[in-house]
Amino acid sequence: MWVRRGSTDVRILDVDIRSLSAEGSPRNAGENPDHVAALAELDVPLPPIIVHRDSMRVIDGVHRLRAAQLRGHDSIAVTFYDGTEADAFVLAVESNVRHGLPLSLPDRKRAAARIITTHPQWSDRKIASVAGLSPGTVAEVRRSATVGVPGDIARIGRDGRVRPVDITEGRRRAGQLIAENPSLSLRQIARGAGISPETARDVRNRLSRGEEPLLPARPRGVRPRPGEELLKVVPQTGRAEIRRAAAAETALREGLSAVNRLKADPALRLNETGRLLLRLLSVHMLPPDEWKGITDTVPPYWSGTVAHLARECAHIWEEVATRVEKNTAQGNAQGNSVAAAPADTSACPTV
Repeated sequence: MWVRRGSTDVRILDVDIRSLSAEGSPRNAGENPDHVAALAELDVPLPPIIVHRDSMRVIDGVHRLRAAQLRGHDSIAVTFYDGTEADAFVLAVESNVRHGLPLSLPDRKRAAARIITTHPQWSDRKIASVAGLSPGTVAEVRRSATVGVPGDIARIGRDGRVRPVDITEGRRRAGQLIAENPSLSLRQIARGAGISPETARDVRNRLSRGEEPLLPARPRGVRPRPGEELLKVVPQTGRAEIRRAAAAETALREGLSAVNRLKADPALRLNETGRLLLRLLSVHMLPPDEWKGITDTVPPYWSGTVAHLARECAHIWEEVATRVEKNTAQGNAQGNSVAAAPADTSACPTV
């Protein structure tokens, strides 16, 4: 049997209870006997538990496991998770926060401290959404835990976007790089300093005017412009997750910029077909968190149909891309042919 988990189909298997481990739970006090007894009394099948395949450790469903044992069952319905141990713990915390018997506040704080250790590149808000805490509480836990990445200046937020921890340090590094090698390109400076190319440009312009690379202090009550402190180029921390998130955000911003340029072209916006194309392109330029919200609301019994339609749409857009490129190539070929053809001088007067 198959069920839907997020955007993936997962298989339900009957697994021998003796092969499973309940160690490593985010519940410091262990299982709640009353909750186990209540589950065992239910006259309905319980949802499958989630098990980490590599370690056979129960990620979500220890109470259901104990209830099955109390019923005298030898096996239990399981779906396997194939991620890392660190990600398995994150899933365990998230699952126990969203449903079932909630984790206590001390358990959630301990879980946040562990996630900060294993995922230091995650923002306080992202960890808070997993652990069921406020971002302020996670920030307090982070300070007390004194863990992080040396030189870490960027973190991934709940929406998947990469943001700097301290943009000041990035500007200072950019100034040093420019002073050491003025011939570096903006992208090289941005990559080395962990800032956006636009910020690198601003630092270079400030230095050329004899100013400091750092921005003057912002008056109180004045909020930064949207995206002012957003990283588009990831610092060299070696984390593939940060690189993927930064690349996705850069691609989205470049796509939105391209669509806006298309909207300004009268050849497209002043006819119905052109406006239809612009509307279709705009619909697809959604940030990752909005796409996640859309996919999460698809009912499980429609997941196969929606996935099929999404792939069909992808094929259609691929065909559109091929046709547009073909038309462009043919137009260029015709233009070159006209330019290379000798002029007809038969009707010209003789000089």
